[in-house]
Amino acid sequence: MLGEIVEVIVDRPLGSCHPKYHDCVYPINYGYVPGVMAGDGEEQDAYIFGIHEPLEKFKGRVIAIIRRSNDNEDKWVVAPDGCNYSSSEIRTATDFVERYFESDLILWKEK
Repeated sequence: MLGEIVEVIVDRPLGSCHPKYHDCVYPINYGYVPGVMAGDGEEQDAYIFGIHEPLEKFKGRVIAIIRRSNDNEDKWVVAPDGCNYSSSEIRTATDFVERYFESDLILWKEK
């Protein structure tokens, strides 16, 4: 899916709290890709980069995959077409959740 354009339905907009862990506030928009099933049997989760206001939905390019080794699902990183982020930028922005998991980061390389 790296490099593909997808639509994300945002169920945890920037500034919202996690539904179970209320001390976890989302510093970026987060949602799911409808109709694409992930390893946990739920729709594919995605972090949205490059938009600094709360969203309801977003269409962008999958620029990275966070492949968790101690969980049964991956997370996609979606950004506006033409925007790219370094591994360090992605790790820093997603650390509020991803610090609890071991993972590899796979970046999309535009051709």
